[in-house]
Amino acid sequence: MTLLHIETSTKNCSAAISRNGELLCLCEEYDENYGHSEKLHQFVNWALEGAEISLNEIDAVCVSKGPGSYTGLRIGVSAAKGFCFGLNIPMLSLNSLEILAQSQINKGFDLIIPMIDARRMEVYTAIFDTSGQMISEIEAKILDESSFQELADQKIVFVGDGVEKSKSILNLPTVEFIDNLHPSAKNMIELAEKKFEEKLFEDVAYFEPFYLKEFMTGAKKKP
Repeated sequence: MTLLHIETSTKNCSAAISRNGELLCLCEEYDENYGHSEKLHQFVNWALEGAEISLNEIDAVCVSKGPGSYTGLRIGVSAAKGFCFGLNIPMLSLNSLEILAQSQINKGFDLIIPMIDARRMEVYTAIFDTSGQMISEIEAKILDESSFQELADQKIVFVGDGVEKSKSILNLPTVEFIDNLHPSAKNMIELAEKKFEEKLFEDVAYFEPFYLKEFMTGAKKKP
């Protein structure tokens, strides 16, 4: 199978092509100004050129559904829908935290805790085991000195752009902080292929990004 992967949930804009589990080409760039709308389609074109395939050879598109940047997610999902409608191919989705967790699987940690910045002292996060299996609910968590203290006896890696603000707050004995990594299309391949094989496709017409914070806001107050 040949898949196009799109990841735009953070300031990292990323596109990749894979075939039968092998990464053929990756194009990505970290942009403080979220220039994803100008760059994403160019990155897809470059990835196709680098992989030496045409767009018509793509069997499905896998997109990061969030949580993450509202603007980034809208751009990525809109592009994925456009490719799927235009080529009449299925769409897959992965959450951005499981994509980030893939970068640390089987590296000797008991737990992997990806963090995506949600501004102020809040992060989008969830807990994964060493194989990359999510073992807690995704949440928008406000960090303080008591955060994750129940996991103090575990060897933990915190990874993502939300890690920097956690370093001075979290007081845990066996912790590694990795703050220079972001969700990347290259880490979507294995998960996307599994979903493709199981035919876990999204409804392209009705699919929406997983914003999380909007969901957690609750019903609007009546005037």
